[in-house]
Amino acid sequence: MARIAGNVVAAPVRRSQTNRWGATDAEVAEELPGDELIPYPKMSSTRAITIGVPPEVVWAWLSQIGHGRGGLYSYDDLENLMGCDLHSADRILEGLPPFGPGDLVGLGPEGYPAFRVASVDPPGSLVLLGADPKTREAPEVPVASAANGSTWAWRLQPIADGAATRLVARQRYCYPPSMSVLWHVVEPIDFVMERRMLFGIKERAERQSAGERAARI
Repeated sequence: MARIAGNVVAAPVRRSQTNRWGATDAEVAEELPGDELIPYPKMSSTRAITIGVPPEVVWAWLSQIGHGRGGLYSYDDLENLMGCDLHSADRILEGLPPFGPGDLVGLGPEGYPAFRVASVDPPGSLVLLGADPKTREAPEVPVASAANGSTWAWRLQPIADGAATRLVARQRYCYPPSMSVLWHVVEPIDFVMERRMLFGIKERAERQSAGERAARI
């Protein structure tokens, strides 16, 4: 909670850094799947992390995110103070259906923020389009800059001859003028939660790989 409060206070000074945490200049400038859904964002972020396992291993964790699935691998206690009922998995869950276009990815129970899968290309990319919390329907795309819309895109790039992965997360937002203050409060909170999520995916994927190597010895 203290970290979130500190980021909210420091946001006007630090946002150029936090909105590109871990990302290279090339990754920030690169066009990613999903950018076309919100062509004129009022806010955006590109964050990244290197994970020492192949994209297929990382994908197994990313592809089970969401309420009622594998959670978000972030700060469950803070999220659940808001009633999100998220429980981050520490293993690959059996029996979860793979994501397909149009599938719901909830950040909490009914009435909480949610996304719809806009596109999925395993193990390379996953694009989520913000849905109305009440109806859970996604807006028509491309979303106009004065409308309320968001995307959350993930790109998995193999590096080190396929032995490791660059995991890049990009968010793009547009909103009517009346919601400007709200989104500028949400932005620094989002940074803290998404950074923890990136580390959460990295820790789980690398631990899984290490465990599998140990089992073979």
